[in-house]
Amino acid sequence: MTLKQLDAFYWAARCANFAIAADRLHLSISSLSKRIVELEVSLGCVLFDRSGYRAVLTDEGQRLLPHAIALLESAVEIRNILGANEGLSGVCTFGVGELSALTWLPSFIAAARSLYPQLLLTPHVDVGAVLEGRVNKGEMDFAVIAGRSSRQTILSLPIAQAQFVWMASPTLLNTVGTVANALRQGVPLIALPPGAGTSRIIDDGLMADGITSVTRINCNSWGAIAGMLVASVGVGILPTHWAERLSLRHQLHCLPCSEPLAVLHYSFQWRRDDPRPLIEKMRTLVCDVADFSFDSPLP
Repeated sequence: MTLKQLDAFYWAARCANFAIAADRLHLSISSLSKRIVELEVSLGCVLFDRSGYRAVLTDEGQRLLPHAIALLESAVEIRNILGANEGLSGVCTFGVGELSALTWLPSFIAAARSLYPQLLLTPHVDVGAVLEGRVNKGEMDFAVIAGRSSRQTILSLPIAQAQFVWMASPTLLNTVGTVANALRQGVPLIALPPGAGTSRIIDDGLMADGITSVTRINCNSWGAIAGMLVASVGVGILPTHWAERLSLRHQLHCLPCSEPLAVLHYSFQWRRDDPRPLIEKMRTLVCDVADFSFDSPLP
């Protein structure tokens, strides 16, 4: 039994399939499977039931998992104590939404590289629903997503919040007057795709105005949304600090609505069964630097 075999077993156990586990370890699927088979032979038991469309842990595999985690954690502690490495190492794959990417993500990357120079950070930017699914499958170590996860397999820790306001170009503002009037007249709502966290606060705002159907333009880029708002393509929401900047330039103005948009809370999300020191250290660092009022490259 070797640490490489236990590491292969751990990732195969926590990922949705062997292909994802192999990718996390930068191995071929055949190499991953070979290590697991070697571990099974050395222990004299079958750890995965491979009879279905995907391998699942057997009772013996379930019993082994907590012990494998403990042994892998002990190996990390021994390397740290003896100075074999400095802090965290390996690859950390994580996800954030575009608002995070345009505000605090650069500061997080800089701080993490300074603290853990041997840790390779691989960020992915997407909408919250996609990122949450990838964390659940084991494709990512963690994600920072709007709202809390409803999955029993994922833990969520609130870390920061962002405030948004309805915006429109001066031309549209003079024509429609309010959010409700604009949308009832068929002016398009320009917003992130439905899987984004902002969809919730937009839907709540529309319900307050009794609006159940709108013409919608979905776009996965905040910069493009802002550009379409300036071009009078439609109405939409923007983070308050971006809205203030564009208002000062007289490119956009706040569009009156019946109730202010709710504050959007963001959380650090990770797998419930992931006790690695990496998660705790990344969670602490994200809590320290996450700030959605940071300046951004938005024109």
